[in-house]
Amino acid sequence: MSIGTSTFWRPTSRRGLWPVLLSILLAGAGAAGIARAESPRAAPCAETLPDIFDRVSPAVVSISATSINPYRLSERVSHIAGSGVLIDASGLILTNAHVAFGRQSITVTLDNGTRLLATLVGADPIFDLAVLRIPKPSGTALPTVALGDSDRTRVGEEVVAIGNPLGLDQTLTRGIVSGMNRVLPETPFSLLEPLIQTDAPINPGNSGGPLLNRCGEVIGINTAVIADAQNIGFAVPSNLVKTTLAALLSQGRVVRPWVGFHGQLVGSELKDLLKAPLVDGLLVEVIEPGSPAETAGLQGGRLELELEGRAYLLGGDIITTLNGRALDSLEALTEAMRALRVGADLTLRVFRAGSYREVRYTLPERPLLPGDVPGDRPLAGVVSGGSRRAAQR
Repeated sequence: MSIGTSTFWRPTSRRGLWPVLLSILLAGAGAAGIARAESPRAAPCAETLPDIFDRVSPAVVSISATSINPYRLSERVSHIAGSGVLIDASGLILTNAHVAFGRQSITVTLDNGTRLLATLVGADPIFDLAVLRIPKPSGTALPTVALGDSDRTRVGEEVVAIGNPLGLDQTLTRGIVSGMNRVLPETPFSLLEPLIQTDAPINPGNSGGPLLNRCGEVIGINTAVIADAQNIGFAVPSNLVKTTLAALLSQGRVVRPWVGFHGQLVGSELKDLLKAPLVDGLLVEVIEPGSPAETAGLQGGRLELELEGRAYLLGGDIITTLNGRALDSLEALTEAMRALRVGADLTLRVFRAGSYREVRYTLPERPLLPGDVPGDRPLAGVVSGGSRRAAQR
């Protein structure tokens, strides 16, 4: 199911979007206890843009990668170019998963022109984040940049992006933060991710490069633009990077439980319209093929209905409780999903055809699914910031 800005998750305020999305996306990944306290406003920085560029650009690298598709007879080799940023002097580089994930070879070019082969440490295609490692050059220290606090970022603040757009090394572009907690259009709910929107020009080749505040701190990793719009780009917030980084370094991936169903809460407007025997809970719309939900016999919707611009698939099960917790509000659903862990038992009370039944299954680790890789997602008009070309045969 493809949806608009946020059909499944519809918090009462934009401020409420971040903990809701993060809790579901990082369920089972050790992020349930992360504090969400409001960050104090930072004092304005006096560093000039030329000074920020001189200090940060040596830590921004150019990345070129090669892929081979063994299932094609022609144009099997493709290349992608992107950017990255050194975050640790041992040689750790932060970039986008769509730049580095699934590549046969990855080459990193440092600011001084040194070319090094890189290895993939970990990647999460859902968040479009990846960590690379390069060998530390002998006799020289690698420059690094600190990750800032994206929760302190405010709409209207000035930002800059540094990267390698269209092969133009070490390019700085300037803009402002246009919005926070943005969700890309036409995004399936399981891939929802709150992003920073900026009007700083982001072009092919900028993918994986840093979005910086006026203190020269990384507040985001540039990831995508809307192709048919002017100056609408997006970056993965640095605080989301921080919550993901430990898993990428230790496990090479983010481990999530696989519940296997999509849906949305039954609202009063739907009850009033249909005058049907609906109960409070999560309306199951889609069951993922091969998932534990499919094996357990959960049923998705069959009849499409649009109400006030919001699409529903009716006729599926309604989950009224999840592990004993009533799903009668967004907050209850958030807390219930946040508590899920790989290997734990899931107990659902399901309303179907006028009667209740219980469904139980154990949560396996969520595999990589079709649509997880950014290039495969059904996002109308949204493109990644990587520069791609097919090899001439």
